[in-house]
Amino acid sequence: MKKIFDMHAYITIYVFFLMALSAVSCKPEHSRGFAYDSSSDYERLLVRLDKELVNRDAYVGARNARIDSLRMVRETASSGDSLMLTVEIANLYRGFLTDSALVECRRAERLAHKLEDSDMEFKMRLERIQQMPLVGFSHGAIAEFESFTLDSLSNIHQAMALWAGRQMYSYIAAQFPNFPDEQNRWNNKATELQERLVGMLEPDSPDMLLNAGECEFMKGNDARAYAILTELLERIDINSNMAARVASLVGQISSRQGRVDESIHYLALSAIADVRSATREVTSLQQLGIAMYDKGEIERADYYLQEALASAVECHAAMRMLQTSEAIPVISAAGREADSRNRIRLYCALGLMALFAVGLILLIVKLRNEMRHQQELQSNLEITNHAKEVYMSEFISLCTVYMNKLNRFCEIASRKIATGATDELYRMTKSGRFAEEQSRDFYATFDNAFLHIYPDFVERVNELLRDDSKIELADGERLNTDLRILAFIRLGVEDSPKIAQALNYSVNTIYSYRNRLRNRAINRDTFDEDIMKIG
Repeated sequence: MKKIFDMHAYITIYVFFLMALSAVSCKPEHSRGFAYDSSSDYERLLVRLDKELVNRDAYVGARNARIDSLRMVRETASSGDSLMLTVEIANLYRGFLTDSALVECRRAERLAHKLEDSDMEFKMRLERIQQMPLVGFSHGAIAEFESFTLDSLSNIHQAMALWAGRQMYSYIAAQFPNFPDEQNRWNNKATELQERLVGMLEPDSPDMLLNAGECEFMKGNDARAYAILTELLERIDINSNMAARVASLVGQISSRQGRVDESIHYLALSAIADVRSATREVTSLQQLGIAMYDKGEIERADYYLQEALASAVECHAAMRMLQTSEAIPVISAAGREADSRNRIRLYCALGLMALFAVGLILLIVKLRNEMRHQQELQSNLEITNHAKEVYMSEFISLCTVYMNKLNRFCEIASRKIATGATDELYRMTKSGRFAEEQSRDFYATFDNAFLHIYPDFVERVNELLRDDSKIELADGERLNTDLRILAFIRLGVEDSPKIAQALNYSVNTIYSYRNRLRNRAINRDTFDEDIMKIG
């Protein structure tokens, strides 16, 4: 039975998506009729691309609107619905905002793990791994991917891993345009995985044709790759991400074969598909800018490269930013002043991003330290409050005991006086027995209260004394005179007369005890300060 929430969620998503799409009036188109015919074709497509670039913000806004709607619905979704929504959000961020895509993939992994959905957890982990090189985390991506034992995976998981690994290695290879040996090493890894993947995909399916064509392209079999990819391009929606990828590959093949106009035609098709799908992690627009420069159309080349750079910056794809930044000096070689301004903008953008990243890291560190400090303060405050409560409770208890003792003594004295037994009352008070009884009661109450607050006081005091001078308590004894004097010092009562009065000793006796204790200490000069640090 479908949940009411599910219906509400999908209705909300649908409404928001329709509102977003109404801003751009984007209709799917089949790719038939877009095959290259003559040089006039690419001119027509370039005009169309220029119009689409003008509307780029509207397409981006539509994609943002859909993401926002999904995020809003996710806030009140159940765990299962939240996982599906997070997966869709991660897919929408892919090629649009790379760092957010990685965050959402990680979130989906955790949700899937919590729900024990191992298939989805594995899928989202692969999604994250293959995108990590885009933001510079190549080493982490390689280590995590190569931790898999591909042959031990199920067929479905193995196909998913091969797809992700091929894409990851391709991204890494693209980072070494000026180091052919290193680039070939990673491309060979990607091709090896792709060859295995082709054999596992459904024959004649779009995914199989895409990977087969790309595999032939990577191995240098241009004629075979061209035939496969142009056939595939006729079968799929021209505005899809797959169409953008296929058209880009066909354009690169045409360029490699020296068919410049045809290359521009297919690169323009790819760029149009990227713009209309609000894909910002792109290569076709950058390649098109270089191709236009080779054709001598400097202004258009500059415009496309600037748009490609803006998309890379907005996508937070560091790799694409670096690739585009390498293309900009090609235009500056023409000596145009505009390109000098472009380089300045590029460096400023990279510098700002670096400053932003450093600032963000410092802010996160500061916030974590502040949170840790706040937690420590809260913990200390709770401990202090508890100690105050204990102090108050024990103080009230002690006062109650003494008031009861005083009342009882007053009752005894009254009876003695009333019966004329004043001599007996005098003997009782003169003997000191009453004071001794009160002192014993006081010591017992004090010992219990103090050790409740400082339960390890005896052990901590012995740590401050020499091995041959440790304090040893008798059976049943909780504190002795030495420890009670030190306990008063720990409570902040340092005046010997006050300690003497409380413990019912003479001041000289207290002085004598304190001197003996200092002489037994490991560090005599700081003994009192060390006692204050206990607890």
